[in-house]
Amino acid sequence: MQLVINSYGAFLQKSGDCFKVKAGDQVYEISCQKVSSILISTASSITTDAIKMAMENNIDIVFLDETGHPYARVWHPKLGSTSLIRRKQLEIAETEKGLNLALEWVKNKFNNQIELLKKLRSTRPHKSSEMTAYIKKLEEFALNVVKIEGTIDECRSKLLGIEGSAGRSYFEAISFLMPDRYKFEGRSRNPAKDEFNALLNYAYGILYSSVEKACIIAGLDPYLGFLHTDNYNKKSLVFDLIENYRIWADEIVVNLFASRRIKSDYFDKIPNGLILNKEGKALLISEFNNFMEESIRYKGRNIKRGNIIQYDCHNIANLLIAK
Repeated sequence: MQLVINSYGAFLQKSGDCFKVKAGDQVYEISCQKVSSILISTASSITTDAIKMAMENNIDIVFLDETGHPYARVWHPKLGSTSLIRRKQLEIAETEKGLNLALEWVKNKFNNQIELLKKLRSTRPHKSSEMTAYIKKLEEFALNVVKIEGTIDECRSKLLGIEGSAGRSYFEAISFLMPDRYKFEGRSRNPAKDEFNALLNYAYGILYSSVEKACIIAGLDPYLGFLHTDNYNKKSLVFDLIENYRIWADEIVVNLFASRRIKSDYFDKIPNGLILNKEGKALLISEFNNFMEESIRYKGRNIKRGNIIQYDCHNIANLLIAK
């Protein structure tokens, strides 16, 4: 599970084999064996003993900004695995093999989105015809991905263009299902223009952190992508890989609205937009953790969602070094 420090002035320290958190009048302890990551999203204090115990147990400490995106991470100084993995990753980054990997991840995203829309359609028969039209649009975009041909740069440009158009249709479908007061005009980031995007941005931020950690442990370079090109301080591989898992954040946020658990006082207004406040973050993080703890059938085995990202990253690393 993820240990989340979300209270202003909270204090995190070591207590035996446990992390001890003091937040106002509340004090609680949790075994380090139950913690996979520590997320700190507000002004807090942490002792060096707590940091040392986290490093000894492969627990990363991630600092999140107000939108949920990680801006810093404390991690032990060892490479996740052999440097051969990074060398092989660099070798295929600008080759057809690397692009084909990225194509598979984008196809997964489209298939996930289509399946989610079908699931949502089945529980809303009065909106079935409109949802069917959206699903057909996405299926057409997915077929266009299969037809992509050309040089690496041409394929990359075409693929990103299809992704953008498909994304607009997908989120238009999601907005169509929202209660009238929560309908939104497409994706908005930094800042979010509406409640849906404020929740989704924060959920994606948590996912980014999980994908980056999985890359590090598997020995992959988070900065060396196949579809997203290299830029200074841009974690291109994280942006590539997260396409496989965005659907989890989408489903969590959609279900929160569908179950009418979202309140207007979960959000604070900022210039030109909205952000989640402490109460809103607490609700989302709780739902996120519960969702990731669920076991599902995946590639012939039962596995918790929270372990799938690591499982996939190790498979990618093994693929890179396979002879």
